Amino acid sequence: MTAAREPVLHIEKLCKSFGPTKANTDIDFELDRGEIRGLVGENGSGKSTLLSQIAGVIASDRGTMYLNGEIYAPQSPLDAYARKIGIVVQELGVIGTLSAGVNVFIGRTDAFTRAGIVDKKKMNAEIREIARKWGLADIPLNKPAKSLNVESRKQIELLRALAIDPQILILDEITQALSYDNRKRLHDLILTFKEMGRSVLIISHDLEEIAEITDTLTVLRDGRVVDTVRSDKVTMNDLKRMMVGREIEGDYYRTDAAPSREDRIVLSVRDLTVRKEVRSMSFDLHAGEILGFCGLSDSGIHMLGKALYGLEEDARGAVLLPEKGVRIKSSKMALENNIAYVPKERDGEGLMINAEIRDNFCLPSLDGMKGKFGLLSAKKLNDAANKAKDAFAVRCRDIFQEVGGLSGGNKQKINLGRWIAKDLSVLILDCPTRGVDVGVKSYIYRLMRDLKAKGLGIILISDELLEIIGMADRVFVVKYGEIAQELVRGTGFSEEAIIEVML
Repeated sequence: MTAAREPVLHIEKLCKSFGPTKANTDIDFELDRGEIRGLVGENGSGKSTLLSQIAGVIASDRGTMYLNGEIYAPQSPLDAYARKIGIVVQELGVIGTLSAGVNVFIGRTDAFTRAGIVDKKKMNAEIREIARKWGLADIPLNKPAKSLNVESRKQIELLRALAIDPQILILDEITQALSYDNRKRLHDLILTFKEMGRSVLIISHDLEEIAEITDTLTVLRDGRVVDTVRSDKVTMNDLKRMMVGREIEGDYYRTDAAPSREDRIVLSVRDLTVRKEVRSMSFDLHAGEILGFCGLSDSGIHMLGKALYGLEEDARGAVLLPEKGVRIKSSKMALENNIAYVPKERDGEGLMINAEIRDNFCLPSLDGMKGKFGLLSAKKLNDAANKAKDAFAVRCRDIFQEVGGLSGGNKQKINLGRWIAKDLSVLILDCPTRGVDVGVKSYIYRLMRDLKAKGLGIILISDELLEIIGMADRVFVVKYGEIAQELVRGTGFSEEAIIEVML
């Protein structure tokens, strides 16, 4: 006998537009108490807009929401918090100049304030207790949020949402910011919520993951609900077809089972050390090779990407270009020698979010955009940006649109495309498919295969084990800043083998 449903959230004909763009149209939606519901769809399908309306981040144009049977119309996230609805937004939602601890209780520090002074010791003790209760890792609470990595900042936002003891927890693209160990902690937390009769709404572009951890999946396309299905009854191909309205053609990952590369070495790393995060790493990258790096949250793989590009001033050891006899000591030298770096934190470190698409596309290639008198040529800038926009199929109004208004997938196309337009020898990719939909992922993997075939050396740093297995020729599993083991494509290349070394 099927248990009676108990809706905690009911939505009727919810609509939201931004100018002429209809983000959501007549959304009907119902979430049960104790249900884990996933939202899937392409970038721009309206998933984040729907969750933002539920969480009071943006107001609806029309439609009605009911929470526990009563009309619910939040005017701000604080309204939602007061009704026990917590959200972790897709883009980073922390104030960088404030400490991690203050960010957790931002707008709600009264309980820790006496005579106008916040008792940070008491507040931090409360945060540590919240982390302990939900099985989360500790983070440095007294450091400014801007000094922490993407993963730690996402944990700040998660702690902020948990601090209200929510009846509904909303997670918008948090899992792809987390490494394997912290992702496992989040999965355990979600299951605990279900056991407690609380509800979770989660967006993830990792279809296998979201199908595994949810009860049901709602598919959105072009701002409308296509269908809601049981997670254990739907196939990945069915999901993809519902998301894009057609079959996704072509291979997703590589189909060749063996490694391949050229003999020549394009990057040679010797005894690279960055404080305690990267310890005496040595390896060679060959032309036409995809070299993968993976590890847990404290492995140092993301610091490695920065160090290879010359962004860490206190790095020791050598990053060499053997064919040129050059030692990379700064990002300026890396740029001058045709090395590109796509960081994990796209908005904060990769792109100029408040600048035009044109300027973002052209920034790494400005030396070639000068006119007769040494000044930048508007025509060259416009022509190059339009060519790149078309080549990388960026969906936008025009090249003068601000990057901040684009979807995650289109941002990442610009983030990658501005480098691919150059004549590169080495491409360093740190979590290149974080926050992008299945269509853009397929596009990025196809691009990587094409670049490999042209002889480009690629460093692929990723928290996605399937991505590493699917694309790399060799994988270095990193543990506590050191290379723990090297695995070669076709020989023991599996999630189980990698996880065994990681743990």
